[in-house]
Amino acid sequence: MIRTNHPGYCIPYNDGGAISGIHSAATRYVKGKYKDFNMNIAVLIKRVPDTESVFKVAADEVSVETTGIKYVLGPYDEHALEEAIQIRESGKADEVVVVTMGIDSAKEVIRSALAMGADRAIFVEKNVDEAGFAGTSEVLAAALKSEEFGLIFAGKQAVDDDGAQVPERVGELMGIPHVSAIAKFEMGDGNATAVREIEGGSYNLEFPLPAICTMEKGINVPRYPTLPNIMKAKKKEIKELSFADLGITEDQIASGLVIENLSLPRQDRLNNILEGDTAERVEQLLNKLRQDEKVI
Repeated sequence: MIRTNHPGYCIPYNDGGAISGIHSAATRYVKGKYKDFNMNIAVLIKRVPDTESVFKVAADEVSVETTGIKYVLGPYDEHALEEAIQIRESGKADEVVVVTMGIDSAKEVIRSALAMGADRAIFVEKNVDEAGFAGTSEVLAAALKSEEFGLIFAGKQAVDDDGAQVPERVGELMGIPHVSAIAKFEMGDGNATAVREIEGGSYNLEFPLPAICTMEKGINVPRYPTLPNIMKAKKKEIKELSFADLGITEDQIASGLVIENLSLPRQDRLNNILEGDTAERVEQLLNKLRQDEKVI
């Protein structure tokens, strides 16, 4: 339902409080027009391995050896955060709040996000691998409901598992629209428009707020943290929430996924040279594909 508080100005209206923790219909008169009250943007972020790292399977053959791996803020998340910061800088939002779940060292990437320009953070300590996609979504949705957000951004996917499903699950749990893989975003009054690129073209979407949106890499160019902002980030608030704070139990989020074995892709190159005339080389190639590689 859309409620109009001023001619030409619409904002989302929560009829009966069905959606908790979402930006409400309250307004205030600022600089000659009505403005959303406490219009905050949440950005979901994740600590992921740097893709330049060398990965090895651990001795248990069901996990990755973490020694020597560098962890960073998810590349797609950087674009989501940059988009949120730009909206705040345009005067259409009050605060940008990063939200994540992870082990204690995830605070390193939280500080990176704060140095980029986020105002504060919400952190729930829990190993993401133990929760799985469904459990992680439950926790993040509960954390988001603990405050009021008019808009939620996230990266299109995490580069470690390429799941590309947690933000969509969060949207379903919160009962709000979710729009994925956005290449262009425009904030409106109570709504937003976005462009999604597809093979051979693109299409435009218009949707009401609040909503959750995931971002492609090409939507913007993330800024580099400046030294003053890096220093300021050390003093910014990281609000830590427990499962008890969120009304969630360990059993609720336990992952049902069991990894039986991990192995690296075959790295060797055979470099076989096929000799003979064209017909002979084709026959040799077919035999190798059929007998050695078993792909036909």
